Amino acid sequence: MLSHEEAVKIFIDAKALLNGHFILTSGRHSDQYMQCALVLQYPLYTEKLAKHIAEKFADEKIDLVIGPAMGGIIVAYEVARQMGVPGIFTERKDGVMQLRRGFEIKPGQRVLVVEDVVTTGGSVKEVIEVVKEYKGIVAGVGVLVDRSGGSVDFGVRKEAVLTMNIQSWEASDCPLCAEGKIPAIKPGSRN
Repeated sequence: MLSHEEAVKIFIDAKALLNGHFILTSGRHSDQYMQCALVLQYPLYTEKLAKHIAEKFADEKIDLVIGPAMGGIIVAYEVARQMGVPGIFTERKDGVMQLRRGFEIKPGQRVLVVEDVVTTGGSVKEVIEVVKEYKGIVAGVGVLVDRSGGSVDFGVRKEAVLTMNIQSWEASDCPLCAEGKIPAIKPGSRN
């Protein structure tokens, strides 16, 4: 398993931890942004990070790994590859997270939900609802980066490669907006 220092070094080496004024997927604002896509472009880094998650859940008898598009696709694939099980993803259609492309979850399958970064956990919670809708069993949640400092709760076991307490604010309370010096940008996949 990766130590905290080893995981941080991977993100620093990939230039994935950004500083500035960011609008997060949740709508909150932050002065730091974890752009996991910059890490996931490197297969060796991806393999190491996913191995950490796969090892954490090795005793859970996982049948399937699932993640939300876009951030969870590569993570789901690599964790699933290392666990020797299928890896699938959900995507939004008309604003609703769902299975598409012929993917299915069989009743009773033990499913590991994965994601690249969580702040409020909204996307992961939507994926959990999809798993439950198909009568799958959510065996746990694995994330590369938990920006909540560990406070986000999914009602199941959660394991993060890296837990950080990166501050974020509601847009109306953002001190960076109040200063007006740095314009807010939305670097994520949903603009």
